[in-house]
Order: sequence, then structure tokens, then C-alpha cells
Amino acid sequence: MRDLGVGFGYLLRGQRWVARHGKQYGFGLVPGLITLVLYAAALVALALWGPDAVAWATPFADDWSSPWQGLFRGFLTAVLFALGLLLSVLTFTAVTLLVGQPFYESLSEKVDRDVSPDGTAPESDLPLMRELWISARDSLRILARALVWAVLLFALGFVPFAGQTVVPVIGFFVTGFFLTEELTAVALQRRGVELRERLALLRSRKALVWGFGTPLGVAFLVPFVAVFLMPGAVAGATLMARELSGEETDEEGAARREPVTGPGNGPVPGPGPVSGPGPVSGNGVTP
Repeated sequence: MRDLGVGFGYLLRGQRWVARHGKQYGFGLVPGLITLVLYAAALVALALWGPDAVAWATPFADDWSSPWQGLFRGFLTAVLFALGLLLSVLTFTAVTLLVGQPFYESLSEKVDRDVSPDGTAPESDLPLMRELWISARDSLRILARALVWAVLLFALGFVPFAGQTVVPVIGFFVTGFFLTEELTAVALQRRGVELRERLALLRSRKALVWGFGTPLGVAFLVPFVAVFLMPGAVAGATLMARELSGEETDEEGAARREPVTGPGNGPVPGPGPVSGPGPVSGNGVTP
């Protein structure tokens, strides 16, 4: 049970990190906004041309009398739009991470450098196109697994009582697991951890993963929230990836080393030398 709280703590710590680094937060918003515009355009197009598509797909209903033709095609149009909306929710995170690979790689690396005692971060030796290919391939594999779970939970939803109480709760935990996998992949892939190893690593700390991903998945159900929480989620997932990889994290030292902006002409000098695991200069800023 302790790991549930620790996982939720990483989610909060990630949001605090981007709150302290406004430039990185704004930088991390770009992929989510791009994806949001693309998805909104696709859903608007589906709403506008969905009836025409349904009419084209159901020529056998052309001769039906009113109101049956309208009711039948209206129902199919609503189902089509609902499926499009569901697909958008299921794929938004994966597509945002794919679109924002360079953005989130940079954000994750900056988090690593900021909290590392020696100010370093693991770097991938792979070219950008290779990283994009691996990210897209792994996202498709995770999506396939998530769809299998979605179909199973949908079927179980018809079980009386359990389908309306237990199954939705299980669904949130499943969503949290896969969401955490997608987010930690940014940092773990940079460390050379393959998908199978990542899944094994996350399964070994399921409570930690659920504590991080389940509340985030619930928050993502609210429209537009995913866009604004994504940078902090990537930062928190990077911090969690450090723990899963057995790496030391010095967030307090990073906070002490941050220059404080005063009301005058810029940074206010620090209080003097700060003891810590890494070399620190006299003004409190790591060289």
C-alpha cells in the first residue's frame, strides 16, 4: 500500500517540477496542443460528414419509410461518433508522445540533469528517426494490449452488478498501468530499456505504477486536462524511472541550487556554499 502513495507522490512532484521551470512547461505544452487541434479537427469532420458516410454504407435503407430510416441512420451516426471519441481518448496519450518525442525527450533529459547528484543524464546513442520508429512501434504494441483489455472489460460490463461496479474500477487501474508505461518509456527508452523489460519492471512495482497512472488516467477523462498535465506527467514519470532504475535522485539539492529571481535586476545570489553530493559553486549554482 505504501507504493500507492509513493506513485501518487511522483505525479505531484512532476507537476511541481514543471511549475518551477515555466519555460520547460511551455515547451512541453506544444505537442499536446498540436494533437488536440488534430483530434478536434477529425471529430468535427466526423460530425459533419458522419451522416453521409452512414448513408453511403447503408444503401439497403434508402427505401425505408419515415421515421425508421432517420432513426436507424441517426443511431448508427451516434455510434460512429461515440467510437471515434472513444478511440481519441484511448490513443491521445500515445499520439501526443509520438508527436512530442523530441520535446519530451528534451524535457525528460533536463529533469534527469536537474535532479542527478552529478548533473548528468543518460543519453541515447540512436538517431532521431530510429527513436521515433521504436516509439511508434512500441506504442502500437501497447495499444494492441490495451484494446484486448478494453474488449474484455466491455464484455464483462454486461455482468449484473459487477459490470457496473467492479469492472469500471479495474478499467481505471488497467488504464493507469498502460498510461504509466507510455510515460516512463520516454526516460527508460533513453536508458536502452526495451519494451519487454519495461513491462517486467513495471509489473514488479504494480502499486507504484497504479498510484501514479490511475489518478492521472481519471484526470485525463476531463476534456483538455491531458494537454496541461502532460509536461508534469513526463517529469514525474522520469523521476519514477530513476527509482525503477536504481538511480540516486537529489531533488532537494536541485531546489537549493536553483537561482531565486528577485524583484530587482535578476537572480538573487544564494546564501553561500551548499553541501551536497555534487560540486557546488559559491553562489549556490552547480557549474
